[in-house]
Amino acid sequence: MKGETVDAKKGRWKSVDEYVYRSSHQALEYFNAYTIMEAPMTSCGCFECIVAIVPEANGVMVVHRGYTGMTPIGMKFTTLAGTVGGGAQTPGFMGIGRFFLTSNKFLSADGGFKRIVWMTKNLKESFAEQFKKRAEAEGVPDLMDKIADETVAEDVDKLMSFLAEKGHPALTMDPDVLIVQKP
Repeated sequence: MKGETVDAKKGRWKSVDEYVYRSSHQALEYFNAYTIMEAPMTSCGCFECIVAIVPEANGVMVVHRGYTGMTPIGMKFTTLAGTVGGGAQTPGFMGIGRFFLTSNKFLSADGGFKRIVWMTKNLKESFAEQFKKRAEAEGVPDLMDKIADETVAEDVDKLMSFLAEKGHPALTMDPDVLIVQKP
C-alpha cells in the first residue's frame, strides 16, 4: 500500500517514502513518480528508455536502449544511462519502462505526454497505436506528427526549427514547470 498521500500531483506517498529511505540505506529520502524535475524516480540500470529534459524546447526527449545515435541534447544513450543508472536521482533525467509513456500519469506534474518533443523513430513506430490513443486523450490528436525523431533532428537547432514549423504544444506550455525545484 502506498499509504497516506504526501503529494498527489507529483506522486509521493508516506509509506513509499519510508520504504525508499529504508531500502536505499538512507541514501534517498523519497522520490516523486510523476515529475522529472524534483526527486525523480531512480533506476538500477535495467530501464528501456531514458527521458531527459530539452530546455531549449520546453520539453523532453525519449531515447530507447537500442538507439546508438546522437540525441538533441548532445548525448548518446550510453552517456545518458550514466546519469540515471545505479540509483542516481538526477533532476531532468529519468529511466523508465516504455509502457509508462502511455500512462496518463507519465510526467503528469510536468505537463504529461504533450511535453515529448523528440523520440527515437523505432520507439515512435513500435508504439504508434498506443501513442496515437494517448495523444487523442491529451486533446492533440496530431501530436505524433509534431514530435521529432532522429530522421529530422539530432541537434537542438534542427529540433527547434521542426517544433516551430509543426506548432508543437510544448513551445507554449508553462516554462517554469521544467525548472529544477528544491525540495
